[in-house]
Amino acid sequence: MDANATPSAAGPLAGVRVLDFTRVLAGPYCTAMMADLGAEVIKIETAHGDDYRHIGPFREGESLLFQTVNRGKRSIVLDLKSEEGIRTVRALLRESDVLVENFRPGVMDKLGLGAEAVMAEHPALVYVSVSGFGQTGPNAKKPAYDIIIQAMSGLMDATGEPGGQPTMVGEALADVAGGLFAAWGTMVALFDRSRTGKGRHVDVGLFDALTSMMPVLACRTLMGGETPTRTGNRHPLSAPFGTYLAQDGHFAVAVLNDRLFATFCEVIGKPELASEAQFATDTLRRTNEPALAEHIEAWAALHPTSEIVRLLSDAGIPAAEIQSVAEAWNSPQAQDRGLASDVEHPVLGTLRVPEQPVHFSGAPRANRTAAPALNADAADILASIATGDTA
Repeated sequence: MDANATPSAAGPLAGVRVLDFTRVLAGPYCTAMMADLGAEVIKIETAHGDDYRHIGPFREGESLLFQTVNRGKRSIVLDLKSEEGIRTVRALLRESDVLVENFRPGVMDKLGLGAEAVMAEHPALVYVSVSGFGQTGPNAKKPAYDIIIQAMSGLMDATGEPGGQPTMVGEALADVAGGLFAAWGTMVALFDRSRTGKGRHVDVGLFDALTSMMPVLACRTLMGGETPTRTGNRHPLSAPFGTYLAQDGHFAVAVLNDRLFATFCEVIGKPELASEAQFATDTLRRTNEPALAEHIEAWAALHPTSEIVRLLSDAGIPAAEIQSVAEAWNSPQAQDRGLASDVEHPVLGTLRVPEQPVHFSGAPRANRTAAPALNADAADILASIATGDTA
């Protein structure tokens, strides 16, 4: 956390107003990052509220998952099937820069709030649609959650032990990928608007986003003509590049060139391996990785992971112990970088919530607000419409 942060410090998105029609994870993740950077995010909810308000873990009746991805926003309940609700949205649109929605394609059109209709009336608006498969294509209308996208993108098939079952990644990576690209697309469209005065419709599919985040698999498939298979905790192309068993657990190491490999061999007391024909190139080392692993783990069995990581790191070889999620978040590095900061919640008290990870010069981190209670800001938002001020 920046010790010089002040409540009045403006983020780089200060003055940007976002109408947020999103729920669950991908869309809210996108708009949370905007709120972190100073944008005013008005979350439009039904009387039921975002589904994440009802998904645990819970504390004092409040969803901690909802708190995580809805920090810094304001909430108003609107019935989008009523004339009054639509009138309110149209009034808010007059003062907004961005609209983000993650309904299934066609839903906003039925409400009279589709991109074509809204942007005809507000040509400077950046309209962002996040959905499972995008607005076009044979799967466009199919429902999708993170596990469905992981399954269809190839990521699940490429993850897991050789010969084992396809494995889901231990985080909702498809949703996060979609949220990231939605935020990125929003920023590109806002930048373009600053030059042209015109907004754009930004169409983000979770399938597209996750598939494009796998460049190693893409090159092997699109250009190499391969069908990648699961390689467990070992890199599919390089060696030694993965996790290996030590005296008291596993460690990770990354060796990507001949110079590092020669140094690695010196550290493990096997300098002769660097000159063996079967390990002469990175490709050969990967092909013969099982034989190489025997040498590595015979040495590693004599040392604790902490000592191994120290020896390798001192020699300039990337290496690490395997940290738990809690260890990662509580690490000195994470704390120094301000990856999480405190917000005050009226029911839960002080909460430590994640923050977008990019540092901007002159823009202190932290000084955010907690996720809003359902409809908590309705009176202020409605009053601002009457006065023409939604700030």
